[in-house]
Amino acid sequence: MAERRVTVGWPEGLHARPASLFVRASTATGLPVTVAKSEGEAVNARSMLAVLGLGVQGGEEIRLSAEGEGAEEALDRLAKLVTEGLQELPETV
Repeated sequence: MAERRVTVGWPEGLHARPASLFVRASTATGLPVTVAKSEGEAVNARSMLAVLGLGVQGGEEIRLSAEGEGAEEALDRLAKLVTEGLQELPETV
């Protein structure tokens, strides 16, 4: 299982629009991806309700995990999206 620890770059955290972007990007990987607050319990990163339920704030550290072929590359793209607080999905996600 591949894993990344990243700091959330969106000032509002994983709420509303940023959460929607993150969920869409996670779903686009085609892999089972999970997200968790630091050492907390992981949830399905493809579920908007689960991601919103984490209550992640801007500047907090989260843990991204994925399994399967291409997991390392998928997590690299997701980590870039989250840490840079991008406002739209880049073509590479």
